[in-house]
Amino acid sequence: MKVILLKELQGKGGEGDVIDVNRGFANNFLLTQGYAVKATKGNLKQLEERKKNIAKREEVRIADANALAAKLNDATVTVDAQVGEEGVLFGSVTAPMVAEAIEQQLDIQIDRRRVELGKPIKMVGTYEVPVSLYRDIKGTVTVVVGGGAVVDEESAEAVDAFDEALEIAESPADETVEIDGEVSEDGTVEVEVTETEE
Repeated sequence: MKVILLKELQGKGGEGDVIDVNRGFANNFLLTQGYAVKATKGNLKQLEERKKNIAKREEVRIADANALAAKLNDATVTVDAQVGEEGVLFGSVTAPMVAEAIEQQLDIQIDRRRVELGKPIKMVGTYEVPVSLYRDIKGTVTVVVGGGAVVDEESAEAVDAFDEALEIAESPADETVEIDGEVSEDGTVEVEVTETEE
């Protein structure tokens, strides 16, 4: 099914592009979410009349994306994480965490889905992370992972227990789970999980 895009659809095209997509995808997402209109004769005629305006807007978007890419290419952000022995992280650094670091440290809002991290980061170090900005324009931000306190094995087990308790609490169950925990001055975590009656 042919549709005319009204705005950028990552990996497919930008405003004014006529693309061929699966009918279900068009009807259930593109048309209902305002990403596209059907490529009817009337809509194609309107598109021809609007092409100059679309081209001007496209120039601005491309210029903005290139400027943003240049900023990201020169930028470094730091993500603090709990670090165990040999630089292995407890948990991992994910795309949303990188997007949040970019927003907080560089004052640039990036949709987390545009951070092309691939697999989550599980080791301390410096990483070059691509960020898709517009069409095929990408920037690469340097992400430094580390800086958190080194955690001993006992504390790591407590953190894992706390994470596990949170998962239990967030999963639907007949019982209500109450979690209580605190971090002591030496960095250890004490967690208490109790089931309560509704």
